[in-house]
Amino acid sequence: MARDKLDAKQVQEALAGLEGWRLADDGKAIERRFTFSGFNEAFGFMTRAALAAEKLDHHPEWTNVYRTVDVRLTTHDAGGLTELDVKLAKRMNAFAGR
Repeated sequence: MARDKLDAKQVQEALAGLEGWRLADDGKAIERRFTFSGFNEAFGFMTRAALAAEKLDHHPEWTNVYRTVDVRLTTHDAGGLTELDVKLAKRMNAFAGR
């Protein structure tokens, strides 16, 4: 998959189709907080997302505290957002049932 940086219009179009995601303050990433019923559900989500990320060779920046998973997606070698970020965000939404 291409790692070409999305332009501003493409970013806005992508965000329109990504429920719960927002553009980071720096404009170089998208972010979302996922909240689950407990740690097991959060960890299961992270496991599914990690396997998908590995298949895409595109890995998230994330943190987990008990039932909350905060995610930031960006493509460092492109200096911003690419289709890889959008694709992984869509998969994460699906894994979370959202």
